[in-house]
Order: sequence, then structure tokens, then C-alpha cells
Amino acid sequence: MFTGLIEEVGTMEGAENGGKSMKLTIKAKKVLENVRLGDSISTNGVCLTVASFTNSSFTVDVMPETMRKTNLGKLKKGSPVNLERALKVSDRLGGHIVSGHIDGTGTIKEYKDEDNATWLTVETTSNVIKYIIPKGSVAIDGTSLTVVDTDNNSFRVSLIPVTKEETVLLKKRIGDEVNLECDIVGKYIERFLTFKSDEKQETSKIDMKFLADNGFL
Repeated sequence: MFTGLIEEVGTMEGAENGGKSMKLTIKAKKVLENVRLGDSISTNGVCLTVASFTNSSFTVDVMPETMRKTNLGKLKKGSPVNLERALKVSDRLGGHIVSGHIDGTGTIKEYKDEDNATWLTVETTSNVIKYIIPKGSVAIDGTSLTVVDTDNNSFRVSLIPVTKEETVLLKKRIGDEVNLECDIVGKYIERFLTFKSDEKQETSKIDMKFLADNGFL
């Protein structure tokens, strides 16, 4: 579990293509403090497990399903990536609850400066946009952001100076792909409202005839 508050921007050192999978090596510093094998590190918003590490980098395995649902396959040597270690129970939850399980990708449509802020518009698909609401939360490449407004196929967020300086978002270009994770609460609510059990619910055997036959009426 993560908060969406990026700890540092790392750099892709290498990528070994395994056909439908990949092994990524990422240069980093802060997220390697007290790192252990099996630790989770959010990489551009994707929860990945540390398979090996050195004093200056860590390696992760990316399985085919992750390749299909994220932009990790498009990373090249030298690409910057957002990094965040898993949340400790004692930490402040400054962003929002981010699982690191990507719902889909979006495309950067527009950047627009306004005083100290930069408006970012992201276009995405209907199966993702339905979970994104004004004043709600969304993680873009793992960065926790507040949604300002939406339409049928896109949404806008406003980047403050610290977000612009400490994440990869302004290093992207128009048309670049970003990983999107929607607020988990909305997905649970949808599941509760639409789930239909295959099991037939037992109906009560107590009816008017039963009550009459047993002298209650």
C-alpha cells in the first residue's frame, strides 16, 4: 500500500526483455535505504517486488499482465520513473490510499500554465473515466492528485510546484502514456451494487398458510 507521495525520481538502467515479460533495473538512492528482498516499491505507480539490489540500484520482474496494463514496456534506458516505498503504519497518510494495481493507461492531452500551477489534461477510456470524479483522487504514474473536473473521456488536475519538481509528470510530452489508478473506494462500491450471487437464496418457509395451519391465525 502506498500514499502517492513520490519519494524520488529514479532512472532506468536496463531492461531485459523476456518476450511477454521484462526484468527492469532501476537506479535509485532514497528508496534503497534499509531495502530488503521482497520489499514493494511503486514504480510509476506500479507495485513491483524487489528481486535483487545493490548500493545504487534494484531489479524487479514485470509479469505479462503488468506489461499489458501499464506503460512499463515503453520505458527505455535513461527514462525517469517515480519511486515510492510501501507505506509504514506509522507514516502520515498525506496523499490517498494507492494499491499500486493499475486500472489502465491514459494519454497526456494538454499542459497549460497558470501562475505557479500547471494544468494537466489526461485522456483515457470509458472503463477508467467512470471511476474518476471531480474533487476525487487519482494516481498518475503513482502520483496522488486531486481531480478538478472531468468529461466523457478526459480529466484535469492541477500540479503545484513541488509536484512539478519532484515527479516525472512534467518530463512527459503530449501523447505520452501514463499509468492510472482510480480511488479504490469507488470500485468496491460498484462491486457491492452490481454483484449477483450464483447461489439461490433460501426463501422463508413461514407464510400465511403455515401460520394458519399452526393456529396463529
